[in-house]
Formats: sequence, structure tokens, C-alpha cells
Amino acid sequence: MGYKRKKSESELEPEIENDRKKPMTQKEEKEILPSTIKNKEKRSEVHAKLKHQKKLEKRKKAKARDAAEKRALELGEEPPPKMVPRTIENTREFDETVCKPDDEELFAGNDADEFGAILKRDRTPKVLITTCRFNSSRGPAFISELLSVIPNAHYYKRGTYDLKKIVEYANNKDFTSLIVVHTNRREPDALLIIGLPEGPTAHFKLSKLVLRKDIKNHGNPTNHKPELVLNNFTTRLGHRIGRLIQSLFPQDPNFRGRRVVTFHNQRDFIFFRHHRYIFDRKESKQTDSKGKEAKDAKGEKASQERVIARLQECGPRFTLKLTSLQHGTFDSKGGEFEWVHKPEMDTSRRRFFL
Repeated sequence: MGYKRKKSESELEPEIENDRKKPMTQKEEKEILPSTIKNKEKRSEVHAKLKHQKKLEKRKKAKARDAAEKRALELGEEPPPKMVPRTIENTREFDETVCKPDDEELFAGNDADEFGAILKRDRTPKVLITTCRFNSSRGPAFISELLSVIPNAHYYKRGTYDLKKIVEYANNKDFTSLIVVHTNRREPDALLIIGLPEGPTAHFKLSKLVLRKDIKNHGNPTNHKPELVLNNFTTRLGHRIGRLIQSLFPQDPNFRGRRVVTFHNQRDFIFFRHHRYIFDRKESKQTDSKGKEAKDAKGEKASQERVIARLQECGPRFTLKLTSLQHGTFDSKGGEFEWVHKPEMDTSRRRFFL
């Protein structure tokens, strides 16, 4: 039975050399991914060519789009509609619990909820801050910065006291809220906010913590009562969490202090920022229709004053994610939950709850 003799290495070398010398076509270069090329120089060369080709194609599309729009305007027709990018925000699933401005039932319930007395200014917020039983090195630094953010906040050492005993003590001392900073592996990783005297209790996962000293060109906050900004708390659950956060701060901000505390909700992540701001006047050069500098009647360069806002971050900076909302004060065993985050909820990235 016959068989084909295999070529030796010496016979294969000329063929391999000829294959190397053959230039690659553009189609072959497009099909080859840079990640599949082991040679570093060749990989970077192919990547640069692909990047350049994509840039040229993008520029051609933009020129064709501008030409079509210009042609339509010259003919008196409507220009083609602009392409709207598909994002997670604009493809969000419809949620029936989104609050509407004319929802009378929602706003009628605000007067009867647990935060009504504080938000109507019938009661002054007074916050007690403590830690878990095993504190960390960054925990005290984070708490000291929280004390500078929240007016009328007081820190008490946890010791070996049970949380139910601390809630009872806080109620006797007329505290309106209790914040517990939980730490894990020497890093704060969770916040427990308990509304007093009868709840509710919200548990947040804490991440991306940056302390004041680690923020470049940070500012030092003053003792003025800050302004509070809440963004995108649009659903019923978000409305409730927003009122819980509001109950931590006095409702009579001191605008002269120019301090602002922001809680920005986006895709169920609550981003916390703390700034000082100032308004400045800045002169800007005026230009004519040809793009040249405009001049006044005396022949001098004309300028226009405009007001701009400058921000200086005071810190800290962190991100919160709600994991559970419980009726009443904290009870790990027999507590009744209003809402609990489950892993199945993360399967759809276009569904938001807050």
C-alpha cells in the first residue's frame, strides 16, 4: 500500500520563506485579529492599520451625512433624522411604579410616613453614627468625614453592645436616625441607615470609597448647613429612599456656605459627592460672523462678561447600592422586608428599581 513521503525540515524552509515574503492583502488583514498574532511588532502594525481604516470609514460616513443634510436644505426638504445611539438608559424597560407629578395618592402619603415630621421641620434631625463590632483602620477616617458632611451628627463607640440596645439608647436620647458603618478586611463595605423611632431600615452596599486626603486639590468643608441634591429617584422605591436620605439633613440649608451634597442615582447605583462652589465672572472675547475678534466704536477689542460656577470637591467620595429595605428597626431574624435585592434582578441590565 503506497504512502506519501513527508517533507523534511530542509525542504520546507524555502516554502516558509516564500510565504513570509508574500504581502498580505487588505481582506486578509481585516480577517486576522491582532490578538491572534504572537509577534509584537506585527501585532501593533496590524492594529494600527485597522484603527486607521476605521477612522477613515467613520470620516467618510460623517461627510456623506453632512452632504445629504446640506443637499436637503438646499432643496427645501427636511434633512434625514439624526441617528440616536442605543444606550441602556433609553432602552430601559417600562416601570409602572415611576412617580408622576400628578400622583395625588403618592403626595398624600408623604404627610403620613415616618419622615414627615422632619421634612416639615417639626423635628430637627439628630444622627447617631457607630460602627460594627470589629472596626478597621479606614473606618474612623471615613466616620470623621461623615461627621463633617451631616450636620448634628454624633459618633458613639460600638464596643460590645448589641444593635437593639443601641437603637433603644438612641430613641431615649431623641436621635432621629442611626447609621452603622460596617467594615470587612479593614475596609468599609456597607452602610445601615435606621430611621428612628420605628424604622424603616435600609441596608446599602458601599464601594469605591475615596477619602478626602486622597482627592487631588480637595477643599475643607465649613460648618454651614449644606444644600441637598437628589437626582433620578423616580420610582416609588426610589422616592422612599430619597425621603430617608433627606431625613438625615436639616431642611433649612445655609446658602451663604456654598456647600452642596449630591446623591445621584443611575442604574440603581447611588453616587455620593460633596462640593463647595463659587460663582466667578469671566471675560470672553466677542467674535463676528467671520470668526474674527469684534471691536467696539472706539476700535478696541470688545469683550463680554459671563458668570461661571467653579467647584471644589471636599470628599469623601463613594458609591451605594441598596440591598434591602426593612419595616421597622433592624431585625435580622424576624424582620419584615419591603424590598430585597436578589441576584436574578441583575440578569436584565435595562431594568432599574430606584
